[in-house]
Amino acid sequence: MTVQISFATIYAFLLVLARVMGFIVFVPIPGLRNLPESARILLGLILTVALFPVWPNLGPNEVSIGQLLRWAFMEAGFGLMAGLALSFLTEGFQLAAQSIGLQAGYSYASTIDPSSEADSSVLQVLTTLAVNLLIFSIGLDHRLIRLLAASFERFPAGQWSPSLQSMDGIMHLGGGMLSTGLRLAFPVVALLLVIDISLGLLGRVQQQLQLLSLAFPAKMAAAALLLAVLSPVIPRLLQSSSTHTLAALERVILGGAR
Repeated sequence: MTVQISFATIYAFLLVLARVMGFIVFVPIPGLRNLPESARILLGLILTVALFPVWPNLGPNEVSIGQLLRWAFMEAGFGLMAGLALSFLTEGFQLAAQSIGLQAGYSYASTIDPSSEADSSVLQVLTTLAVNLLIFSIGLDHRLIRLLAASFERFPAGQWSPSLQSMDGIMHLGGGMLSTGLRLAFPVVALLLVIDISLGLLGRVQQQLQLLSLAFPAKMAAAALLLAVLSPVIPRLLQSSSTHTLAALERVILGGAR
């Protein structure tokens, strides 16, 4: 039995694969960047085949090689924009962890972040691992795949293009990243400021005290205690932030101009 595959089918497969691989490469799914290249390629091929019902219908003489390359770059740009928008979601928590760690003294102890393989503070690494677990627990990975499938229904492969509206939406998501980081870090930083003021007044009253040896354990213990108290709030904040980010991403990608 001979299986014949037309060039139109191959072109449609390549266009869908370009969008899927751009999505996989740029979207910050936990642990995905640490997978071997062969595993990521296999995942991209599986998702591409699974999206067969939304493959574009191309005529046999409709697409040239130059036009195919231009469309492939635009499809990869879809993944870049989606990954940048979702990176703002995770980076908001990293911003909060960096601000808290710097003020509380956790930045003096560093280790290797398993996600980025960079030298990071202990609090940043713990925050990364916690956010990664929460991403799977709230089902954000499933929602991303559904968003990818919906993008093909709204804009078939080769028809999506960025617009000024999409760029403006991405900038608003960047502002949301700063808002999330400040909302998480502000209570802890405020408490640490109160401790610094208290230690300063205590030093004025009793100048023989070794404030440096008292400040480090006091601030680290206070920050750890307040983070433990605030830990139930973090999943709800991630849930609301992810809902806002996906809604904005739907408006940016699915509502963009052709």
